[in-house]
Amino acid sequence: MTISTINRFIGHFAEAFAALGRSVPMADIERLAMGVHCDMEHGQRVYHTSAHALEMCHGMKPLQVLAALYHDLVYYQLDGGFPAHADGLLRLVAESDGNRIVLRRIEQEDEDLAMCACVFNFQPGDELPVYGGLNEFLSAVVAVRQLSPWLGSAELLAIIACIEASIPFRGGNEQGRLPADLLAERIHVVDSTRHLGLDDGAIDGIVHDAIAFANRDVGNFASSNPGDFLSGTWMLIEESNAPLTRAGVYSVQDYRGALLRMAVFLENLDPAYIYHHYRGVPDAAEMSRLCESSRTNLRFAIDYLGAKLGSMAVIEALALETGGDAPISMFLGDISSPDGDPARVANFLPPPPPSTTQLDTELLAVLEHGRARESSSDLTSSPVTAFLYRSLGSDGMKALAAQARLMFAGTVSGRNLLMGQPADLVCAIIDACRQIALSRSERLRDLGRAIRSA
Repeated sequence: MTISTINRFIGHFAEAFAALGRSVPMADIERLAMGVHCDMEHGQRVYHTSAHALEMCHGMKPLQVLAALYHDLVYYQLDGGFPAHADGLLRLVAESDGNRIVLRRIEQEDEDLAMCACVFNFQPGDELPVYGGLNEFLSAVVAVRQLSPWLGSAELLAIIACIEASIPFRGGNEQGRLPADLLAERIHVVDSTRHLGLDDGAIDGIVHDAIAFANRDVGNFASSNPGDFLSGTWMLIEESNAPLTRAGVYSVQDYRGALLRMAVFLENLDPAYIYHHYRGVPDAAEMSRLCESSRTNLRFAIDYLGAKLGSMAVIEALALETGGDAPISMFLGDISSPDGDPARVANFLPPPPPSTTQLDTELLAVLEHGRARESSSDLTSSPVTAFLYRSLGSDGMKALAAQARLMFAGTVSGRNLLMGQPADLVCAIIDACRQIALSRSERLRDLGRAIRSA
């Protein structure tokens, strides 16, 4: 039997406190667990949910477990503000200054908040950057505020360090100093100013645990199965694009825009900035493996998104040439229906012609059979993309994806993109869409005739 999520939170809090030798009343553990659980289950979250926090706890040390339970508590831009159970305390720490979130003045006696700010290298009056530590810093503040009745300063420092290390995708600073080295320096400053009595070995231990925590947080990037990495990537796409939560309503361009933003992000992500090391841990061989595995997974995801963008460009061109953007379900059918299996474009596509070009069998398998995890906002399989990929091959699909980028930028018209593809393939998709898009059927028919006669 599966234990309920809230009871798993309670169990992790209780086990961590017990392992640290702290006697915390169960009523307090329950209160902490209920607050974290509630705030992690905000409606738009898909990836950064309770499931991710709980997954992070497996095999971790007690202080790492407590860090894991709090590390994604705040997700300001996704949740539309501070989490409900921490709203009051966070408003005393940060305030909105126009479009910025700014760290307030720190009272002299507020040593715990000063410790958080030092570890994160923030000063009162600083903007807390959305993609540079805002969420992690405020999550650490909540952790410290809520855990301080039972933990000492050195233990709180270790939790803060874990959460700070989880700020993702950072390289060295202008002097080439790596994030782990800078974190160690700031921990030394805290130790000195707070007189914690930590020796170099203890500080190294804190940093090593923080780096292990951070690398665990992005462990999916080095998955041995590119399809698993792709599933995690898809959850991030759904989470970061609010229109996609409205299945059956979001438009062709909404969907395409979400794919394009993720593709651009992954294309510009340096694999060397995903995983971190500190004083030989992980060692050079392991870091090389992590980097190369990440590179492989990124390449696979980029190829997948490129293929999807190519096929979506065809659908978008059909929409624009027959009346404008519209719900994607108008052209492709619903994801699900309470009345049984919905009619989908895949039901009306002919078998693709025998392929005479090179195909990536792993990519084709994901396109035809679907991503590993189910989605409520999108089909896991990609029948139109698979049809085009089998027909055009890897090189032809990449050429279509390149044309798609030009169309999205306004350099190439939708009609020209369609005319640049084999007419029989485009017309097969048009004929299939005509069975779904009833209000566009006649205009699609006329467009198909123009393409056939060109």
